[in-house]
Amino acid sequence: MKNVWSRLKMGSENDPDQKYLTNWIGEQDQTIGTQENEVEDTGQTETYVDNKPIEPQGKKISRPTVLKWVIFLVFIVYILVSYYRGPILTSLGKYLVVQHSLEKADLIVCMMGNPVERGLAAADLYEEGMAPRIFVGREELHDGIEVLKQRGVHYPETRDLLIMMLQGLGVARSDCLVSDHFMGSTFEEARVIRGIAQKEGYHSLIIVTSPHHTRRTWLTFKKVFEKDDMVIMMMPSRYTDFRPDSWWKKGKYVNEVIIEYQKLIYYTLKNFL
Repeated sequence: MKNVWSRLKMGSENDPDQKYLTNWIGEQDQTIGTQENEVEDTGQTETYVDNKPIEPQGKKISRPTVLKWVIFLVFIVYILVSYYRGPILTSLGKYLVVQHSLEKADLIVCMMGNPVERGLAAADLYEEGMAPRIFVGREELHDGIEVLKQRGVHYPETRDLLIMMLQGLGVARSDCLVSDHFMGSTFEEARVIRGIAQKEGYHSLIIVTSPHHTRRTWLTFKKVFEKDDMVIMMMPSRYTDFRPDSWWKKGKYVNEVIIEYQKLIYYTLKNFL
């Protein structure tokens, strides 16, 4: 027994058991090799079966196909816009204009900006007796005004020029209501007017402004006065060359309409979303 254990431990090459084991393994390898050769000789090929589930594959749209559709859609849109150009642009112009049936009110509000056309319309309403007073806002001062004052040069504010014009049109100076607050936007102007209306006990307003500015002005005043018992009536000035059915024919009004829609979109996103 000891002799057998010593031979296994030493790994003797002359060990008959090891020799038999080696020969047996070799025979197995030869058998496998022979089988492989037989498969090759018969010309048969083994088929690999994939047991994974087959998933449907969507068709990929090539870039040239997408580009063709984009060009086609752009062409269709161009044709439609060209054919309906007039009605579309007219609708855009009309949407900006809001005009209400007027009744006598407590105050006429002459909105800042474009003082001549708006001042003329406000003076007409005053002369017709639609309201006893006209509010004139104060725009922010231009840069450099303080330097002019220091150098002894008087530069009239827009408010002063508008009041002077109203007086020339028959409006008494005492009927021009003013505020010392500087207002840089329609929203700020509406808030100042709300404070004056609460102080004076006003319940109705006639808002005079440029036609393309009436929609946003109306929405702004409704928002500011939403908790108050206030009647708001919009009156677009007729002393302007802006026409909803032809505004795109003048570059001046093209710029104003584009800017107005930008402000209107911003106002809508800011206050209603």
